[in-house]
Amino acid sequence: MLTPDLERTLLHLPVQDRAHLAQALLESLDQLPEQEVRQLWAEEALRRAEEIDQGKAQTISGEELERQVQELFK
Repeated sequence: MLTPDLERTLLHLPVQDRAHLAQALLESLDQLPEQEVRQLWAEEALRRAEEIDQGKAQTISGEELERQVQELFK
């Protein structure tokens, strides 16, 4: 798990550096065994659920999401 300092540092990289890092990380996931990928997604889902439960993240309805997406394409 990333330390808050490391995460903060990475998020402040220039856009091109963040994009390169994101691509490298995504490509590295393709090399993981399927079971490990499933485990990582399960952990991420739990982390996100905890953020919602703690009020750190807001949710929107499917209808609102669709409205926002449609707005992007106008």
